Amino acid sequence: MLPKEQFDLLVRQCGSDRYYKLFFSWEQLIVMLFGIFSRCDSMGEVCDGMRALAGKLNYLGMESAPSKSTAGDALRDRDNEVFKLYYFALIKYFEPLLSVSRKEKISFEKFYAFDSTTITLFSDVMKGVGRNPKGDGKKKGGLKVHMLTDVHADTPVFAKISEAKMHDKKFLQHLNPSKGSMLVFDKAYNYYRQFAEWTEEGVYFVCRLKDNAKAEVQETLFEKPLGKDENTNSSPTIGI
Repeated sequence: MLPKEQFDLLVRQCGSDRYYKLFFSWEQLIVMLFGIFSRCDSMGEVCDGMRALAGKLNYLGMESAPSKSTAGDALRDRDNEVFKLYYFALIKYFEPLLSVSRKEKISFEKFYAFDSTTITLFSDVMKGVGRNPKGDGKKKGGLKVHMLTDVHADTPVFAKISEAKMHDKKFLQHLNPSKGSMLVFDKAYNYYRQFAEWTEEGVYFVCRLKDNAKAEVQETLFEKPLGKDENTNSSPTIGI
C-alpha cells in the first residue's frame, strides 16, 4: 500500500541514507510501523518481535530484523524530515479516497479542528519540560502535541511537539490556513491579533470566549423573538 518510489525520491532529496551501509530509511520505516501496529513498548520488543517473523520479512523488503542497538542508533541519529515529508506525500497520494468521507451538512470545503494532547513523562527523564502545578498538584514532566486535523478526511495536516507547559495559542501563527477555511478550537484563546489577521484574510474560525473577556456590541444583526411569557429584558442580542 505504500508507494516506495515516492519514498526513495524523498530519501535522495533529504540524503537520509548518507553514511548508512546497513540500516536504510525504508527499513527504519518498516520497523517503526511494526512497533506501532504491534503495540510494542520498547525497541527491544520491536526487534524481538520482528525476529520471530523469520523469513517473512522479505515481503517487506528486509533480509532480517535489525539489532536493538542498530535500530536505536538510527532512531537517535537519522533526521525525521524524510518521514514527515512522506506522511504528507501519502495524504496527497490517497486524497481521492480520503475525500469521500466528507462530513454531512458542512458547507465548508476546508474544515479543520485544532487541539493538543499532553504526553506525561517523569520529570527526571524530560528535564525542563514539566508543567507547572496548580495548587498542591505535583509537577509533571512531559510533552505536548499540537495538531490540526482535516475533519472531512479525519487526517492530521499539522503537528508540532513542544514542552508540556507551552500554551496552544503560540502555535496558531504556524497554521497558515487558506482563504475560505473554517477552523474550530475547543478552548478560549486571548489572541485577538491573530483573529484579526484571519478575518482580513477571509479565514473563518470558531473559538470560545474567555470568561473575563471585555466585549462591546458594534452592530445588531438580529434578535431572538420573544415568547408571551418571556421577560422583555431577557432577550439575547446577537451582534458583532
